[in-house]
Amino acid sequence: MVYSLTYRRPRHVASKRGSIASEKTGQSIGGSTLNNSQDAAINYGIPEALSFDRIIDGGTCPPCTTRDFMNYLIYIEHAAENLQFFLWYQDYTKRFDQLSENERKLAPVWTAEQAEAQALAMKDSPAPMKTINAETAALFKGTNFAAPKSTVVEMGRGNPFNTPPMTPENAERDSLAPSEYPWSDSGSTLRSGFKASHDKKSAGAFDAADIKLQPFTVQPFREEISRIIATYIADGAPRQLNLSSKERAALLHALAITTHPSAFRQVIRTVEWTLRHQAHQNFIRWTICNGNRPRVIFARGLGIVGIVGGIVAAILIVLSNAGRGWRVFSAFGFMIGISTLIAAWKGMCVVLHGMHHRHLRPWELFAEDDDASSVMEMKKGPFDSFGNSNSYEDQPWIAKYDKRNLIRKVFDREVWIQEPALRQIQDTIFLQALLGSVILTAICVGIFVALPRGRFY
Repeated sequence: MVYSLTYRRPRHVASKRGSIASEKTGQSIGGSTLNNSQDAAINYGIPEALSFDRIIDGGTCPPCTTRDFMNYLIYIEHAAENLQFFLWYQDYTKRFDQLSENERKLAPVWTAEQAEAQALAMKDSPAPMKTINAETAALFKGTNFAAPKSTVVEMGRGNPFNTPPMTPENAERDSLAPSEYPWSDSGSTLRSGFKASHDKKSAGAFDAADIKLQPFTVQPFREEISRIIATYIADGAPRQLNLSSKERAALLHALAITTHPSAFRQVIRTVEWTLRHQAHQNFIRWTICNGNRPRVIFARGLGIVGIVGGIVAAILIVLSNAGRGWRVFSAFGFMIGISTLIAAWKGMCVVLHGMHHRHLRPWELFAEDDDASSVMEMKKGPFDSFGNSNSYEDQPWIAKYDKRNLIRKVFDREVWIQEPALRQIQDTIFLQALLGSVILTAICVGIFVALPRGRFY
């Protein structure tokens, strides 16, 4: 079974920055615009079986699972923090809804009216004045870039607005929730050292936004929110979301008052819109390719060789005394070459497709060779909502793959494609390549058949 012959794979969506229009983001919350109907999904080149919600809910097979999506965002698109934050928010919302009514009342809903009023207040109020290191100010003294004296801070004096003091260990107070970090490997409450570090970063983010924070520690999940701010929201955070300064300030104003999930309303809209309408489409487009880059380039080369072979064969027959019927044999070279080239142009190798195989990704190749700790870190790390940055330059598979010679990369290890919907898409593209090659071959052979015989030999 294949899709329509007019099927087109998802187009590549370039990364964009800027707040998403409310009417645009509002369509994606509570259901993707791609999934309103199967026709709407197909218009984007994504069938219903590979929809964003289906992947997130675990209803797909390799290589289209949530883990595959995460690996793509880490190694290819370099934007895994969006999916990590989205998964945390989904789980956080579920856990918040499971609290008792008395606990939920401690964190009031952050309404849209409050958000709009806060946005207007931020628009009318002047931007907070930034403090400048005394040594930096001395460099620009006497120039047009000299800073006002009131903004210069002596680092040795300890500016209380620059680095808030750590909370004493005996002053710790756990939130009301029994377990706040289900995505974390530790699966337990914070150690005092880590808590102080995250509290410090979180308080620094509030200070940078000129927000006077009154920590309501009795609110549920207040400690977890501090970790989220330190991991995703604060400037320079290890998994900092790509938010504008206004979005960050508005979110921090909301979180200073409540830990209710509605405080993340605008940010989660931006994150979800990016995942659904950019990352998801790019992921499906990338997954359709069944070969690595060396293999696809090799397939393109074979396609060009086949076409050149068909042209050479046709020319030799035209210049000979052979009858016109013999020129039809050049169609084999044309058909094989054109179909291979069309498929390779869309990232597919026809040989791998014939077996419904795909190449293993570079990070999958050496998973069995690495020690158990490295494998566990690679598998669990991305799904730890409070992990380190998504940098992968120090992972052992990179050096090993770089040492792999070109021939071995072309004929790398293969694995069967388990996802039926992906196989259907590839079948459709292969059929399109065959039909395109038949049409172009008929035109090329027709031209050579119409030429008179050369009778040179």
